[in-house]
Amino acid sequence: MSRVANNPVTVPKGVEIKIDGSHVAVKGGKGTMEMSLTDGISIEVAEGEAKVIYDWETNRAMAGTTRALLNNLVVGVSNGWEKKLILNGVGYRAKASGNTVNLVVGLSHNVDYDLPEGLSAETPTQTEIVIRGMDKQAVGQAAAEIRSYRPPEPYKGKGIRYADEYVRRKEAKKK
Repeated sequence: MSRVANNPVTVPKGVEIKIDGSHVAVKGGKGTMEMSLTDGISIEVAEGEAKVIYDWETNRAMAGTTRALLNNLVVGVSNGWEKKLILNGVGYRAKASGNTVNLVVGLSHNVDYDLPEGLSAETPTQTEIVIRGMDKQAVGQAAAEIRSYRPPEPYKGKGIRYADEYVRRKEAKKK
């Protein structure tokens, strides 16, 4: 029995879920997001909760995934998602201006990363980047692409890492 799929998604005040066949639209304070349902899976909304209805024999594999995606939409349109990146290294810095993040990370050139539509970035300090948006997948993908320019290395810990990431350090080689 799926534990994830059987948990209802709590729908906060101000969030509206519209179901049209296999198409789900979630509207909230930050905007509107949509998703498609797999055949044989439906969503039932009642009294501030949304439940995934599925057939155990044929659709149990996608039931938990559908519930998680629906929850991501509800959280995205109500609160939004954010990822925080930290730059660690001498001279490493970032600057967000408009829809572009400019990175100086020890390469022979500066890197300009253009954010996808619907995302925003800010740099509270020169060594921090905060990416925000409604779509959890898009926020995570943008953070992963920025991190890929200079992933953290294990000897000195230099590079771009997530704020909650632990970089396991190695000891230098000995003669």
